[in-house]
Amino acid sequence: MRRTIRPLLHHAARWLCLLPAALLLPWPSPAPPVPVSTSTEQVPAIAGAWPVGNRPPVSRGWDPPATPYGRGHRGVDLTAPAGTPVRAVAPGRVTFAGQVAGRGVVTISLTGTPLRTTYEPVTPTVPNGTEVTPGTQVATLSPTPLHCPTPCLHWGLRTPKTYLNPLLLLPPWLLNPAHPRLLPVLNIPVPRQPAHYEATGQTPGTSPTQDNH
Repeated sequence: MRRTIRPLLHHAARWLCLLPAALLLPWPSPAPPVPVSTSTEQVPAIAGAWPVGNRPPVSRGWDPPATPYGRGHRGVDLTAPAGTPVRAVAPGRVTFAGQVAGRGVVTISLTGTPLRTTYEPVTPTVPNGTEVTPGTQVATLSPTPLHCPTPCLHWGLRTPKTYLNPLLLLPPWLLNPAHPRLLPVLNIPVPRQPAHYEATGQTPGTSPTQDNH
């Protein structure tokens, strides 16, 4: 009996010696949330097209939360019918095209920048690795509801560490297009009067015998 209990006590003593050290080890901390930036300096206006339509209604705009865990809107919602072609807004490469939490997502890394644009909910039409230019179709808008009362595209922009306002990608001519206006026609020669009028000093519409008095 003593021979059976002695090994058990020996192993228990070893575990008791290790227990304080285990309690002193740091617990793994959860991944920090991605912060949201309100800076405009990090976003170059390099877009050459809207992701849907020409000037779609913004049903919900950019609303950065006050804290990383706070309530807000980390992107913009653009109203469009289901099935609308979804286009790349700037040159880049498709780095993700698939499902996330039951909805389709396309992510494009923009050429020469640390920026990535995201489009959801969509049905991707291009595979990963596809090189795109402004206006290239990458998906179609899915009827899957997201958080809009009607079908909409949630368009996002982020760096590896920060969410940004995607509307800052749009240059002024896309964001606020001017009304069309007529411009003057230049470098058009004025037609000369016929030689008959130049010789008599008269102007068209008058008679050579007309008395001006």
